Amino acid sequence: MYHICREELNDEIHPLFIFYLSTDFLSSLEAENKRNKLASLTRSYNQGSQTNFTECCQILCLAMSFQTGYIWTNARMPYRVVQRYQGPLKAVVFDWAGTVVDCGVIAPVIAFQQVFEDEGVPITDEETRGPMGTHKRTHIETVLGYESVRKRWNTKHGKDPTGQDIDRMYQNFVPKQKESLKEHCNVISGAVKTVNHLRTKYKLKIGSSTGFTKPIMETLSPIATKQGYTPEFCATSDMAPRGRPSPNLLWLNAVHLDVSPIESIVKVDDTAGGITEGLTAGCWAVGVAKTGNYMAATEEQLAKMEKGEYSKKLQAAYDKLTQAGAHYVIDSINDLPGVIEDINRRLACGEKP
Repeated sequence: MYHICREELNDEIHPLFIFYLSTDFLSSLEAENKRNKLASLTRSYNQGSQTNFTECCQILCLAMSFQTGYIWTNARMPYRVVQRYQGPLKAVVFDWAGTVVDCGVIAPVIAFQQVFEDEGVPITDEETRGPMGTHKRTHIETVLGYESVRKRWNTKHGKDPTGQDIDRMYQNFVPKQKESLKEHCNVISGAVKTVNHLRTKYKLKIGSSTGFTKPIMETLSPIATKQGYTPEFCATSDMAPRGRPSPNLLWLNAVHLDVSPIESIVKVDDTAGGITEGLTAGCWAVGVAKTGNYMAATEEQLAKMEKGEYSKKLQAAYDKLTQAGAHYVIDSINDLPGVIEDINRRLACGEKP
């Protein structure tokens, strides 16, 4: 009810709401009368009665008094100044695999499946891709938590997986991941040109965050640099207490790139966890569908994919990223300039993510 009433209120009736927040209105009602008044107004609202603006203000005011126990007012401060950023975007923070490099996110899948096969517990492609984007130890732990995988583990080992099992698997994962990246590390077609365009036309700083750790990025970063892609900063999962979907890595980018306010940053990612990272941090979030984890295909496979299958998988990827809360979903980062234009327009109008 409290949330609904807030939506009923708009700028035109805000002064009326302020009036009912005054101590005169609240102090005129004893505690029991407050409850009865709120119950009566709410009952009328829920039964579809015509609830005017005045009654909406009263409902919200009464609800707030019960939530907080006290409503702060100060006669010397009848107005509050709200600052709203209306400048353009200042930075883009990209994910790596599936967004800028390794179309289809092939390298991590190969490494994870090899690790589980070594344990005698093979996992499917869908199981492997579920937690993609998180810290890789967390990824292993999450997969082991799936009921289907846990059953197969119990059948093989006669007990549930332990923390020691997870630690061992993660240690085995790192060298396998570094090795698979050597075969699946190509920058996605057009990505370098697009990133350079973002820098020159929109004066954007380029940051990055990843579920990979620093040792893995020591393999990937030089390979990407040779192909023309070098972000100004890379936040790896071992640089913060928690990786994605926590906003920590995004905030690290804001600090190292020296960019504020947070709404002047856009996060671009191909996983739900990466989208959540951006949203929780307070910035714009753009999902990448065609080249990412949910489409799960290399550029060569995309080119050869049957039209019906292509359309079905692409729509499923769009749906997952949309449901994750992305402000925009695009095929690849090559479609990003149009989104930058639209976000800049919305910022100029005073919108926030």
